[in-house]
Amino acid sequence: MSRSENDDSAGERQDLLPYQPGDPARLGFDAIGQALRAGWWDFLKAPGFGLFFAAFYVAGGLVLASVAFLSGQEWWLLPFLVGFPLIAPFAAVGLYEVSRRIELGQPLIWREVLGTVVAQKDRQVPSMAMLILLMFMFWVFVAHTNFALFMGLSSLTNITSSPELLLQGRGLAMLLVGAVVGAGFAAMLFAITVVGLPMILDREIDLITAMIASFRAVFANPGVMLAWAVLIAALLFLAILPVFLGLFVVLPVLGHASWHMYRLLMPDE
Repeated sequence: MSRSENDDSAGERQDLLPYQPGDPARLGFDAIGQALRAGWWDFLKAPGFGLFFAAFYVAGGLVLASVAFLSGQEWWLLPFLVGFPLIAPFAAVGLYEVSRRIELGQPLIWREVLGTVVAQKDRQVPSMAMLILLMFMFWVFVAHTNFALFMGLSSLTNITSSPELLLQGRGLAMLLVGAVVGAGFAAMLFAITVVGLPMILDREIDLITAMIASFRAVFANPGVMLAWAVLIAALLFLAILPVFLGLFVVLPVLGHASWHMYRLLMPDE
């Protein structure tokens, strides 16, 4: 596999050649277990990197939670908790590089790993990151609009003290519509990033081509990819519940596993 000139400062990556992805592999459901086992192994092999990259998201979650509780607006956390899987792939860039180096038998040197991550600023990762963040911000806007449409602006002042409003009448309808809309956002972003994000780190490829390759991989394996997406969302949501601390393990394991799922979907030719 060739390497990128932008990553020369990271140590061992050489020039990448322009790449056009071929047909994605057809996977069975056993690929999910295979990717998770490989992700767990990578985490155990280099736990410091996983904890380091996860710490940014744990800290960010704790800051947001603190601001929400101190301002008495705990309900603001709901769209964030539901939408967290939308931005989680962005945390995986550094984890992808760690898994890539383990796969190739390259040394895991902090300066080189971080250098490779920083070097992505001159490639396609910032464009993908901007797309992810814009979709997340739009999801938060849509979630609050949905809340206002069903519950009325007056409910915003008492929803924290009266959570039962969400479990009756318009509250249930709001949750149902929000779940459907949120699932649509998540499905779209998953289809874009499951192959697209690791591919633009791994290959010299433009953002649109990477996104198309990602969509093709998802459509070639709809059942497996649906199960993989649901598993990722469920594990991330459960990891958030214990004051975000579960992300210290779940986020890096899923990040490494996502690299291995990409390698299964788009093997070298």
